[in-house]
Amino acid sequence: MIIPEYGLNDIVEMKKEHPCHKSKLWTITRMGADIKIKCHGCGAVIMFPRSEFERKLKKVIEHHQEGAE
Repeated sequence: MIIPEYGLNDIVEMKKEHPCHKSKLWTITRMGADIKIKCHGCGAVIMFPRSEFERKLKKVIEHHQEGAE
């Protein structure tokens, strides 16, 4: 399986739904050895080791544009 490229502030879809509002969409808020993501449904923040994040990632929905803020 090829892992898609992802970066800070990208919107990603995970394989499993978050129980809050059945949301699968998350925003990447921190990248390093660990990846921190924030739920679009309830705002919950979860941190994963990079290897676990890549296993649970389904696809990148939207890439963040550097100068678009």
